Amino acid sequence: MKTALYPGTFDPVTHGHTDIIDRALALFDKLIVAVATNTTKEITFTTEERLDLLRAVVGSNKNVEIISFEGLTAHYARERNVAAIIRGLRAVSDFEYEFQMALMNRRLVPEIETAFLMPRGKYAYLSSTLIKDVARFGGEVDLFVDKAVAKLLREKLR
Repeated sequence: MKTALYPGTFDPVTHGHTDIIDRALALFDKLIVAVATNTTKEITFTTEERLDLLRAVVGSNKNVEIISFEGLTAHYARERNVAAIIRGLRAVSDFEYEFQMALMNRRLVPEIETAFLMPRGKYAYLSSTLIKDVARFGGEVDLFVDKAVAKLLREKLR
């Protein structure tokens, strides 16, 4: 059974994230969706809220495991014995950072590959940051996120 790890902050999970999850599941038997807890990013939702939102959106899929982790992604990937780390690429601007991270991960754990997946074109512009900005200023986010996510965004940011 081939397992992949899809790490991220998922603050919050978007349709772009779920599209990457669907694409990864077409390539791997199991996908571990891992919420990073030791990020340098400014986080809006707690780790538990992000886990709950992921469970609400993709938790019914028996081939998806939703967890949180601390530390280096590469070390966690090795600990879980995954075949690949999944990374989403929305635009060329993502590539340089993701490429550097993939090379560092390869240096740390050469036995684990990084697989770059692109979302469908209609999701290529989505980012959690943009969606939070739209919600913060009263815009509708229902086209970009699951209903449960939209509800929590409205509660937390308006």
